[in-house]
Order: sequence, then C-alpha cells, then structure tokens
Amino acid sequence: FSASCSGCGPGYRSPLDAMKGPREEIIYLPCIYRNTDTLKPDYLATVDVNPKSPTYCQVIHRLPMPNLRDELHHSGWNACSSCFDDPSKKRNYLILPSLISSRVYVVDVGTDPRAPKIHKMVEPIELYWKCGLANPHTSHCLASGQIMISCMGDPSGNAKGGFVLLDGETFEVIGNWEHQGEAAPFGYDFWYQPRHNVMISTEWGAPKALVNGFNPAHVKEGHYGSALNIWDWTTHRKLQRLDLGEEGAIPLEVRFLHDPSATEGYVGCALNSAIFRFYKTAKGDWAAEKVISVPSKKVEGWMLPEMPGLITDILISLDDRYLYFSNWLHGDIRQYDITDRRNPRLVGQVFLGGSIVSDGPVRVLEDPENQQQPRPCIIKGKHIPGSPQMLQLSLDGRRLYVTTSLYSGWDKQFYPDMIREGSAMMQIDVDTVIGGLTLNEDFLVDFGKEPDGPVLAHELRYPGGDCTSDIWL
Repeated sequence: FSASCSGCGPGYRSPLDAMKGPREEIIYLPCIYRNTDTLKPDYLATVDVNPKSPTYCQVIHRLPMPNLRDELHHSGWNACSSCFDDPSKKRNYLILPSLISSRVYVVDVGTDPRAPKIHKMVEPIELYWKCGLANPHTSHCLASGQIMISCMGDPSGNAKGGFVLLDGETFEVIGNWEHQGEAAPFGYDFWYQPRHNVMISTEWGAPKALVNGFNPAHVKEGHYGSALNIWDWTTHRKLQRLDLGEEGAIPLEVRFLHDPSATEGYVGCALNSAIFRFYKTAKGDWAAEKVISVPSKKVEGWMLPEMPGLITDILISLDDRYLYFSNWLHGDIRQYDITDRRNPRLVGQVFLGGSIVSDGPVRVLEDPENQQQPRPCIIKGKHIPGSPQMLQLSLDGRRLYVTTSLYSGWDKQFYPDMIREGSAMMQIDVDTVIGGLTLNEDFLVDFGKEPDGPVLAHELRYPGGDCTSDIWL
C-alpha cells in the first residue's frame, strides 16, 4: 500500500498521486458495545471490501480490547504522508483513542494487516496526570515522528480542548502540545497546514454534558462549542478564536483542502446544519463564511417541532473537487462540487434511512426544500436502522463507504432500533465526472449479525491511508 518508489516513506508524494493508489481491499472499523445490551469489550473489525474475494462484505477478523466500555471512536496512524520523505518511517500502527475511558490503544496492523493485534495500551492516568486531559478524539501523525491527539475534556468531565503528544516509537505520553493554561474552551477535531504555519481545532461539547445523550438546554447553558480555534503551528500559541455564532454551533469535522499550499477548507457545523468555509485573509489572519445551509424541517412525532439535518461527518475528495457530508437526522448524504470554493453546488444526494422515513413515526409538515419523505432503506432484505454518519471515500473518488453509528449515547437516544439491531456499513457509487450518488445494492455489512450480538460500527480506515487520515506537507 506504500508508494511505488524505493527509499520513500509512508503514503504518497501528493494528494493527486494518492488518487492513483491501489483499490482498497480491507477496511478497519471500531465496533462499540458500550450502551448496548451486550457486556463485551469494543473491538476492531477488519472487513473485506475486495469484490473478487470469497469473503467480500464480511468481517474477517475481530480484535477485542482488554477492557469494557471504552467507546472506541476514531483512529489515526503512527505515520502517514506527512512522513513521506522519511524512508525510515512505516505506517504499521493504528492509534485507537477511547472517547469515554480515555485509554489509547496502539494496534499492530503491519505484521499481518488482515489480523491486527494489540501492541501497547496507554492508560488514562497517563493523559490525566501528564497532560490534565481526557476524552481523546482525533489523532494525526506529525512530520516530527510524534503523534498528536486532540482531547475534549479534563479528567473530571469538564470541557477542555487540549492536545496530547505521544512518542512515535515508544508511544509514551510526552506531554501537552499546547502551552500550560492555554487549552481551548472545547475540543474535538483538528487539521494542520504547515506551509501556512497553522492548525485549526473544532469544538463539540463538555463530555459530562453529552455522555448520555443530547439535551438542547445544554446548548443555551454553554456546554457546547461554536468556534474554530486557530493556532500557530510552530510556537503552539493560540492566535484566534473564530466564533461562528448560532449558525455555526457544534463545529465538528474540519477539513483543509488536501493541496498543501491551500489557505482554505471547510467545517461541518452539526446543530444548525451549516458548512462554513474558513480562509486566510489578505492581512494574514483567518475568517469564516457560511457556504451551505441545510434547512430544518417542521415535523410532528419527534422530540422537537423542528428537525435539523445534523451534519456529522464531512470529507473532501483528494483532488479537492467534491465535498461530501451526512445529515444524520434527515438521513441523506450530499455531494457538492466545490470548484468554486465560495459557492458549492449540490450535484448528488441519496437517502439511506434517517428519522423521516415514510414508514416511521415522524411526519414532515413543512420542508423548505420540498422533498418527499424518503422510503426506508432496504438492502438485501435488511431494513437499515439508524442513518448515514461516518464516511470514507476510495482514493480514486469513485466509492463512498458509510456507517450509521454516531456515538453510542446519542445512537441510543435518536435510533434505539440501531442499538437493538446493530449498525450497517454500506457503499455508494460516485459519478466523479458530473456528480451523482447511487446506492450499491449488492454491498452490505450487517453488524446486527456479529457473534456477540448487534454492535455499533463507527469510523472507516484503509491500511494505506485515506482522505481523512493523511496530511501533505
């Protein structure tokens, strides 16, 4: 899966080189039992996605964690394309932070990519005592060889947006990336762009507030974030807190354009379903503007009279041409042409479940987009519970993989049937010429049929890196 040149490090020389990389054959997904009826450890599933394989669409390996109720969530690498110039580096360890237990697992996927094994565990007290942090979320590898993990809380469950550094060889906790006392008020995701000496981090909410579900009153009480935090990549100082206001409440996934010289990117803001474009201004600071808005629908039979789309995951194709995102409440995935960066154009949309399906309890009374309530999503006879959430795009941009679980505590609140029946992994065929999304009805991984009972599968990773793991310098 590494680039086809001798003496090169992991990944690819450029995003456009990565587009010519090999087709994905296996995918790693964290599978979560926390908040389900099964008292078993979370595990890392390896799924075969090679259509020529006899085990196509099957879980071919399961690596259980040694603890209960970790809440595995996102994953990252010990090395990626940011280390491409260092032939001594190999992409052979997957970093698995646990959102609730605050453990970090280091998984060896290099020895046998089809049968990962645990290499090391970083215990929560390492994060608590050395960094004053907890609830680790996103991990990225750095060109220095270190691994950086964003955190959402302090050890008491209050909001705190700091960053943990791990040694890339020993995986020991080195300490904080940010200076003492300079953590952001909230934490979640981050992305860095060294050519412009910048890192941008986002804000979900206080772990204590969101752990058991979403309470709208907590937004008014200030337990959720609404800003982008702009950091100096070299000095680790915070330069700006860019408040996106009410429309930008709960900014989650942040994606710079893949082109390392780009001075702009996009962030998905969950609560009011907006995509903001952030960019460097002529005077050298950073600003943001709303470029996409998914209107809420007036409904009956739901917890509130208005249902937002709830944009949860976003990604950008490696050629920086298309932006994709999921509306986890409405139930659709959208594809936008972002060639004109300030004016994205909707070119593809597909519904895969969600809260407004025509056979469900919710009636749409008023929809500014005048869309009919979608039919339920049925693949190979399976009525898909839940709604599209995590996304991963093939390197060539032609296949979009989707899972349905957001976070076990919110799954339980919004989609209790998914807790009972397990989540699903689906695949969408993408028209990369003019845009367009079509469900592949021959592809389904049903996580309701797992040996220990229905499970919640979350983020998707390819062994050779992908468009949400790799950063180019």
